Amino acid sequence: MCVTCGCSDSNEIVYTDAQTGVATSVPRAAAAGAPHVHADGHVHSHDHDGHGDDHGHSHDHDHDHRHSHDHDHAHDHGHAHDHPHDHGEAGRTIRLEQAILAKNQLLAERNRGWLAGREILALNLVSSPGSGKTTLLERTLRDLKGRHAISVIEGDQATVNDAERIRATGCKAIQINTGTGCHLEAEMLARGLQQLDPPRGGIVMIENVGNLVCPALFDLGERAQVVILSFTEGEDKPIKYPHMFRASSLMLLNKIDLLPHLRFDVERCITYARQVNPALQVLRVSAETGEGMAAWYAWLHERSAAPHAAGANA
Repeated sequence: MCVTCGCSDSNEIVYTDAQTGVATSVPRAAAAGAPHVHADGHVHSHDHDGHGDDHGHSHDHDHDHRHSHDHDHAHDHGHAHDHPHDHGEAGRTIRLEQAILAKNQLLAERNRGWLAGREILALNLVSSPGSGKTTLLERTLRDLKGRHAISVIEGDQATVNDAERIRATGCKAIQINTGTGCHLEAEMLARGLQQLDPPRGGIVMIENVGNLVCPALFDLGERAQVVILSFTEGEDKPIKYPHMFRASSLMLLNKIDLLPHLRFDVERCITYARQVNPALQVLRVSAETGEGMAAWYAWLHERSAAPHAAGANA
């Protein structure tokens, strides 16, 4: 459950192998390892068994019993005193969000170790809907076929449309449908990797759900996050959604072929992006015409040749 935006955890996550068409459903609460909040305010989280993965992860039962003593006690002390406790729904919501993010971070680190042990470069591709992520990914897969072993995990709320497009390029793809969920989470990636079974030394492209808000909060265990911003969007996106651009290593300005027909201040956009993240690299590309794609491929090649680079945002 995303307590930041309120997306529901009552639905199921569906994993579909684009090659075989076989779909597997997992209850969202189990997939996300969602913590529970009790009436007295304490939080505990359960790791659900049955992942069936070979990640070598130990399934820890992190019972985070943080009793906030939200009970109505009659304290007849004869003097007034303050209780440094969180009372009511606001306090429980904050603790729930912290527990969810902490659980996700633990699983993300496990994913990172699993990927590093197999020298796999994993990239988290994020953007608004309609930025051209899937088209850019299709062109990348076709152009680099034979040079890199690339496989894909697709994240969408519904349909297997994008996974089918990836399969048409000859690359293996797993579709993760989040239902009402607005982002992928580390546990979803772990299950997706188990089904995908990417080759050692390859590249895994993770196309996250189209959303510039919540995916920024959920580390998946990727080596780097790549944000795609199209020239059909406003140049102020980086300062409107700073967390996403701050968490990214590279910004791909896509649809450069449309620039002559649009009112878009490129330099202002880059200035805004660097204002949020001074270390952010920027490349201008067109997935449609291929302009600028060579620089993107060089960026990919450089990182795939250095699989043990430290950190999530190398």
